[in-house]
Amino acid sequence: MITHKLTNKTILFVILAVLISIDISFAQTVEQYVAQGRAKFERGDYKGSILDFNQAIKLDPNDAALYAGRGFPKAILNDFPGAIQDFNKAIELDPKNAVYFTFRANAKLSLRDGEGAIQDYNQAIKLTPNDSLLYVFRANAKGAIGDNEGALKDFNKAIGIDPNNVAAYAGRGIAKISLNQIESGCKDITRAGTMGFAGAGQLKKEHCTK
Repeated sequence: MITHKLTNKTILFVILAVLISIDISFAQTVEQYVAQGRAKFERGDYKGSILDFNQAIKLDPNDAALYAGRGFPKAILNDFPGAIQDFNKAIELDPKNAVYFTFRANAKLSLRDGEGAIQDYNQAIKLTPNDSLLYVFRANAKGAIGDNEGALKDFNKAIGIDPNNVAAYAGRGIAKISLNQIESGCKDITRAGTMGFAGAGQLKKEHCTK
């Protein structure tokens, strides 16, 4: 009887150990795929990165970050519809993450869906209203649909939050020029150049020389 009881306890212990081992192995495997996927992305192996995130998602289909992680290399490969599907899922799982809305907006803008992009940037700004870069992104989307007044307001807002936002000065300069505020626009482009904006010279050549 004593041997029988010990055997049962031993069996239960082994089963418990196996279950714990499986759980630990599961967590490590997801992390390993994510690490591999990120490493491949950094090396420029975007297809390989996607494959690793595919495997991670199979193991943990409820992690929003995994879908976003797969969506980004898809966007780099110009698979914008596929990227949007992944960002949709990420937002479904984590609807208060401004980054996912921003990624989806960028993908929509690449598909020339300016209105859709602006809606996503609006949501991202609601979630993180003090992020200067989001206003630059939304301003670019507004400029893409011809709303130069709206773009100018967003560039002003971006500069108000971060006076060192070089892209905001360059973008504001273009918005002003589009509104026939040539002199003021060229001053902004010049300022962007003094702040290190590499494209300032070309922009001045195109818009500020008579």
